[in-house]
Amino acid sequence: MVTKIIEFEKPRLKDPLFIEGLPGVGNVGRIAAGYLAEQLKAKKFAELFSSHFMPFVLLHQSSAVHVLKNEFYYWKAEKKGQRDLIILIGDSQSVDSEGHYEVVDAILDFVLGYGVKDMITLAGLGIGEATTTPKVIGAVSEPELIDKYKNFGIDFEAGSKVGTIVGASGLLIGLGKTRGIKGVCLLGETAGFHLIPDPKSAEALLKVLTKILNLKIDLTKLEKKVKDMEEFIKKVENVQRKALAQLLKPPEKPEEKEKLTYIG
Repeated sequence: MVTKIIEFEKPRLKDPLFIEGLPGVGNVGRIAAGYLAEQLKAKKFAELFSSHFMPFVLLHQSSAVHVLKNEFYYWKAEKKGQRDLIILIGDSQSVDSEGHYEVVDAILDFVLGYGVKDMITLAGLGIGEATTTPKVIGAVSEPELIDKYKNFGIDFEAGSKVGTIVGASGLLIGLGKTRGIKGVCLLGETAGFHLIPDPKSAEALLKVLTKILNLKIDLTKLEKKVKDMEEFIKKVENVQRKALAQLLKPPEKPEEKEKLTYIG
């Protein structure tokens, strides 16, 4: 297996909008997309597994294993002015450059199969300090989209504030354009600490996103949801960091191995 998507159901969706929120800076996108899916009671219909994720499983207290994966959810519009949605959340992104391209390509193939023509990706923008009123910065696949989204409280001065967007949120917009999908990336300002989830930034993203989607959701439970997620997020990131350091560690010389063998 390299990258594989397993479907449990094939929902019938009309002109769905694709929303992505995977782990990243402050886990802002992951928190926002996950909370949206939970509040809408969206239904999981597919999972993505990849050998480009870190090679370990997590153990729950029940001793059951948890394999790192991304999850696709769907929600059907309930009233006029809303869109059917496909929401992607997950435990991990690829740990290598080749994997980022492969996983994003698999995601695009999958959502194109459901007729997706528009997407919104969610991520954090590290600004190096905490802020109580984070802004939402926007980047678009093509300039004409700015007119479509400019009245939703998005700062489209991204070119002067953002040098690069690393990972799925940026690649989906960039590669999606080559596949005929128009996209906007929403970046919530955050201090930039990977192990500290930022609910304020996620809330800023959700306020903008729900306006775009013509939705109303209860944001009062967001802080508690983040606290519930925090332990799991830290566990995944700590293990990934240690595993990556081990994989990148240069091989020991034969004489070093011998010395270590006889210490003590």
